[in-house]
Formats: sequence, C-alpha cells, structure tokens
Amino acid sequence: MSEEREIMDWAGYGVAARELAGLIADDGYQPDIILAIARGGLFVAGSLGYALSVKNLYVMNVEYYTGVDERLEVPVALPPYLDTVDLRDSNVLIADDVADTGATLAYVHEFCQGEVADVRTAVLFEKSPSIIKCEYVWKRTDLWINFPWSTEPPIVSPSGGRARVLDA
Repeated sequence: MSEEREIMDWAGYGVAARELAGLIADDGYQPDIILAIARGGLFVAGSLGYALSVKNLYVMNVEYYTGVDERLEVPVALPPYLDTVDLRDSNVLIADDVADTGATLAYVHEFCQGEVADVRTAVLFEKSPSIIKCEYVWKRTDLWINFPWSTEPPIVSPSGGRARVLDA
C-alpha cells in the first residue's frame, strides 16, 4: 500500500460535507431519512441532516475495518439492530465517510432494498474498487484517507469491558 494519503482536516471536512449536500440538493433528491453507517458515517449523516433539513437520522452499526487496510471477511451488523419497519416506504439516503471496497455500503443497501420507497448512497470519498457506485460522491481517490476523527489514536481503550485511559 502506498504511503501517500488523502489528508482531511476539520475545516476541509466542513467544506466537503457542504458540497456533498449541494450535490444531493441540486439533484432534487429529498430523503425522508438519513441512515448513518457508524462510525465514520455519523459525522456525514449529521452534517447532511442539517444541510438538507432532514431531522430523521437513523444509525446502523456495521463492523468491517479492523485497522489500516485490515478488515473482516464480511461486514457484520452490531447491536442495537435497526428494524426495517422504521424505514418502510421512505426515501432513504445512506451516508458514510468512504466507499472503499463498498462491502459495507452494499450490505446496508441490500438491507434497505425492497423495504423502502427509494434508497441512495452518499459518501465523501469513493474508491475505484468499490463494488457499489454511490449516487453522491464528493471526491474519488484510491489513496488511504486520514479523516480528522480517526487519524489520532484513541484516548481510551477497551479493557475487560471497561475503558481505560491510554498512556500518552
């Protein structure tokens, strides 16, 4: 893997999120619900919710990445589980930070398919190997992305079911 990175700071994120919302608005798409893929999609979903005047934000927690370019074999939903009855007959916008392999987005898209009126996807970054092509993309890249929320190491680490402060 290349050492070159896309570097996004908080100010750059603000610009990117606003421009992504503009792409959606310019397309005329009006979601009833924004479905965030936790964790990186939480930031994107909240920003899109404000910019698009959508207050109905839902979260689906899906684990796939375990480290830089390290992932599970398949995406796995984690509790609390979302019930599709809450989404039924709605226009749903799935929001995430990046479509890398696209496996997580495809998993959530399939979860919604057939249960909602319409489902579309919005990401800050989309990579060419992604198996799902998003309707709304701020930027395309094949580099690893350093997001402002995940570049620094955690302050606490899970230990025996309880968080402990890490040494600096």
